[in-house]
Amino acid sequence: MSRGVFITGTDTSVGKTLSACGLLRGLSSRGMIVSGYKPVAAGADLIDGRLQNDDATWLARCSSGHLDYDEVNPIVLEPPIAPHIAASAAGLVVDLERLVDGHQRLAEKCDFVVSEGAGGWLVPLNDELHFSDLAVALGVPVVLVVGLRLGCLNHALLTAESIDHHGARLVGWIANTLEPGMAALEENLETLERSLDAPLIGSVPWLGNESMEERIGRASASMNLGLLLHELRN
Repeated sequence: MSRGVFITGTDTSVGKTLSACGLLRGLSSRGMIVSGYKPVAAGADLIDGRLQNDDATWLARCSSGHLDYDEVNPIVLEPPIAPHIAASAAGLVVDLERLVDGHQRLAEKCDFVVSEGAGGWLVPLNDELHFSDLAVALGVPVVLVVGLRLGCLNHALLTAESIDHHGARLVGWIANTLEPGMAALEENLETLERSLDAPLIGSVPWLGNESMEERIGRASASMNLGLLLHELRN
């Protein structure tokens, strides 16, 4: 069975961190030692003398035991803009080998690593690399988070096609409801289930103004972890 998955999304702010944390909580409740991994994060605040990204902080909280922030998020960039632009402004070149090594170190001390990209599947890391290249280099299957809103069908199908084109395996997808009362919600879900060549492993309802802790609990409860683990064994 694969020792991890890579979480990508149909766009930015579609629930990748929520889904990743939900998976971490669920797998941990099954007795697995788990770790979140945010290889590159753009958008950070200075906390206790160092830059920290909120998504990476939540991944660390949902991991087993104590992990140093730098283990979870080796490259953190302050401005909340495209990572390759933020890195260039900071005079930093994102190095693929460094990110793969960071993942390997986590994998050596836990049962399962849930890695999370930034933005969508083809967001650039530098002039030559994209998050898709990182996912392939990590050698783990992909879980796609589909933000349910108008346009999600096109975004989901294009992303799934690109995942396959890059030689990665789409092992499952998570539906995250972004708009209360979305028109034809069930019909969109049914279309996605027919069209995507991977099972639906979680359907997160509209969570409104609940706290992040509450939302993670609800997201975790919506996950079919048995199905995910079955798919990973195949």
